[in-house]
Amino acid sequence: MITVTQAQLWTWIATFLWPFARIAGCVMVAPGFGAVFVPRRTRLVVAFALALLVAPFVTAPVAIEPLSIVGLLALVIEVLIGIACGFLLQLVFDAVGLAGQLLANAMGLSFAFNVDPARGASTPAVGQLHLVFVTLTFLALDGHIAIVRALVGTFSALPIATTSGLEVISRTVVAAGGLLIVDALRIALPGLAALLCANFAFGFVSRAAPSLNVVSVGLPLALLFGILVLQFALAGVQSGFATAFGVALQTVSGWR
Repeated sequence: MITVTQAQLWTWIATFLWPFARIAGCVMVAPGFGAVFVPRRTRLVVAFALALLVAPFVTAPVAIEPLSIVGLLALVIEVLIGIACGFLLQLVFDAVGLAGQLLANAMGLSFAFNVDPARGASTPAVGQLHLVFVTLTFLALDGHIAIVRALVGTFSALPIATTSGLEVISRTVVAAGGLLIVDALRIALPGLAALLCANFAFGFVSRAAPSLNVVSVGLPLALLFGILVLQFALAGVQSGFATAFGVALQTVSGWR
């Protein structure tokens, strides 16, 4: 007859519980996994399955009982680490959406909104186009597998029940808020520059030919030129997204 002591039972629970807390926190907010149309039960099942695969390779602190005060504090820390990882990766997609919104404003399409099924909120049509494009790029590059690989790497960079990395995580997440604006401008800058030149050209035409109705002629031309700019700017959106997402993955897996 197999006998299991209470100490062994707590060890088995802790070996699974803390990796599950970190993985579940990341899955709840990570791009793809944390979309609104993905049911919460599905996210929990994914987190449970990943935790079963990862737990045997993670060293859990044996001296901490899961139901003690220290154990509950460690559980909260693991959830916060997972949320920070998913939030940092989600910021890359938000930067692409913000770049699309900037281009929509420059094209005169700021009034055109669609419902984003991944967020459950209204977003500009141009931003929605960018998000769909980078989502397909994300899946084509096996981004979902890269997220899992980076998340597993966090257990080496930040061991379970450690508080030494909380300062690094908080500083990195705060700095990522500024990088959101920088990445959005970097992605949208080529299209914004082309549309700015077009606006200067329309202004010059209106000064050279005052009798020309710039509103009735310029707006359709600006819209057609903006669509042409979008066609050529998608390659830059793809490369900018791939670069920013690669940096985010390296940050998550290393937290340096």
